[in-house]
Amino acid sequence: MAKAARDIVVFDLGGVLIDWNPRHLYRKLFAGDDAAMEHFLSTVCTHEWNRGHDSGRSFAEGARLLKIDHPDKAELIDAYCARFDEMMAGPIAGSVEILAELKALGTPLYGLTNFSAETYPAAFERFEFLRWFRGILVSGEVKMIKPDPRIFELLIKRFEIDPQRTVYIDDVAANAMAARPFGMHAIHFTNPEALRQELVELGLLPAPLLD
Repeated sequence: MAKAARDIVVFDLGGVLIDWNPRHLYRKLFAGDDAAMEHFLSTVCTHEWNRGHDSGRSFAEGARLLKIDHPDKAELIDAYCARFDEMMAGPIAGSVEILAELKALGTPLYGLTNFSAETYPAAFERFEFLRWFRGILVSGEVKMIKPDPRIFELLIKRFEIDPQRTVYIDDVAANAMAARPFGMHAIHFTNPEALRQELVELGLLPAPLLD
């Protein structure tokens, strides 16, 4: 395998390595009533509301704000933090296999994740593969959130990463695109098979053996 021009890999976590989705929890709380669940997630505990926690706001404050307008949903709102672990169904197996192969090859590995500072420590304890990284930048801890360019600047500075040698992987297209102006090779993650193929093409993984 030829030496890769790109030899550093930065992974997003949720949606790439961890199967995170609030529906994993709320399907149970709504007893299979998907329509009611979707209405709740689009009008109460919304994606944008959760981004506030990923930006550094406490869950207590986020819940307080929601309960002003939705006092009848108090228990459902509180469950978002109290039962956050149930939103993580587990690792995305094919992606973690790729991560393990890169680790075995000695590839420098880093993480850049939009994650609440309150819920990240439990995820770090639960998923052993998070210890394989040389460093992980957590948005809630630094109070910046992707795709803000400042968090990419901090990633590069904190871990002394050469962006011209770096591949960045994210399941959100806007976040992947935000890495490109810094010189990183951005991959919009869709599934482990497509990711593996692109990493093979970049020379970061060996081509599969033909039968």
